[in-house]
Amino acid sequence: MSHKVKNILANVSYYAISVSIAIIVMIPFFWMISTSLKSKGALMALPVQWIPEEPTLNAYVQVFRKFPFLKAVGNSLFITISYTLITILSSSMAAFAFTKIKFPFGNGLFKVYLASMMIPTQVTLIPLFIIMDRLQLTDRYASVITPSLFKAFGIFLLVQNMRSIPNDFIEAAQIDGAGLWFIYRKIMLPLTLPAILTLSITTFMDSWNDYLWPLVMLTDRDKMTITLALNTLNGQYATEYNVLMAGSLISMIPIILVYIGANSRMKTGIMVGGVKG
Repeated sequence: MSHKVKNILANVSYYAISVSIAIIVMIPFFWMISTSLKSKGALMALPVQWIPEEPTLNAYVQVFRKFPFLKAVGNSLFITISYTLITILSSSMAAFAFTKIKFPFGNGLFKVYLASMMIPTQVTLIPLFIIMDRLQLTDRYASVITPSLFKAFGIFLLVQNMRSIPNDFIEAAQIDGAGLWFIYRKIMLPLTLPAILTLSITTFMDSWNDYLWPLVMLTDRDKMTITLALNTLNGQYATEYNVLMAGSLISMIPIILVYIGANSRMKTGIMVGGVKG
C-alpha cells in the first residue's frame, strides 16, 4: 500500500470518527429541541417520536406563565455581567501587583492564592454563608456577586500572561513619569487583552450556569437566577419535560452566542496565558 493511499485512509478514518462523535454528542441537544416542541400527550408516546408529528410552541408559552422567566433572565444577566467585570478588574490588578510590583511576602501570598484553588467549593460554602449573613447581604444580589473579588484561577491565568511581558515597557513608562495606575491601564491591560477575554468568557459561563451559590443565597422569587427558575419547573411528583426542555434551551442561548462570538479569541488567550515568562 502506497504512502498516498495510507494518508487518504487515515484522513477518511479521522473524519468518520469525528463525525460519529459529533453526532453522538448532538443527540441529547436534538432530543431537547424535539421534546420542547411536543405536546404533553406526545411525551410518552410509543414508539418514541424523534420528530414531533404535531409540533407546538405551547411549552415555550408555559415557561413564562409558570414563572417570571424574563425577570429571572434579567437577574442572571445582571449578576453574570457584574460578576465578570469585577473578576476581570480584581484579578488583573492582583496579577499586576504580583508580577510587576515588588512587595514583602508577595511570592508567598501568590502561592497561598494558588493553594486555595485546591479547596472544594463545598468546604467554603458554610463560612461564606456566615460571612454574608453577618454582613446582612443574604437574599441580595451582592451576596452572589461578592465572591468575584477573589478568583484564584483568574489571578493565576493573568499572572502567567503578565510574566511574559518584558519589564522594558514599564521602565520606559516610568522614565517618562508614568505612575502605576497609568501603566496598569495603558500598558498592561492592552497587552493582556487575549487572556482577559478568555477569563471573561469562562467567568461568564461559570456565573451563568452557577446553581449552588445562588440557591444558598437567594430566596426571594423576584431575585432568582435562571438556574433556580429552571429548578422550579421540576415538580416534586410530576415534571412537564417539554416545558423544562423549553426553559433549558432558552437558558442556553446567551452561552451559545458568547461561545460562538469569542471562540477564536478564547483559544488564543489560553495559549498566551499558558506561556511562562
